[in-house]
Amino acid sequence: MTTQEQISEYINSQPETKRRDLQELHGLIQKLMPDAKLWFLDGKNSEGKTVSNPNIGYGLSTIRYADGKTKDFYQIGLSANTTGISVYILGIEDKTYLAKTFGDKIGKANITGYCIKFKNLKEINIETLEAAIQYGYEQKL
Repeated sequence: MTTQEQISEYINSQPETKRRDLQELHGLIQKLMPDAKLWFLDGKNSEGKTVSNPNIGYGLSTIRYADGKTKDFYQIGLSANTTGISVYILGIEDKTYLAKTFGDKIGKANITGYCIKFKNLKEINIETLEAAIQYGYEQKL
């Protein structure tokens, strides 16, 4: 199964409202990052145990660990969770940047150092989320 097929299957497996929101966000991120590598992580570890929610990833960055090892990973992530949707914006050095820059404009969302979590698209300002995603994408260009 191709990455795109895995992504479609994942999105289509969600309840209707969440499915519509994920599909809209998937299209938006692909429009912002048209040449970005697509990823799909099923949330399972090497033993097949579920360790996280499945994630759709966009872009390519390199994670550098303290021991000097590196790992390719995505820049922007999208995932359904039990209460809504999470958008992960990885690679931002200042862990307060997202909250300081977008927190008062985004609407009903919880923002951490790298994650914007919300119940559904109706409760947030989509243009503000788009600006946060664009910022995250540009950090590795």
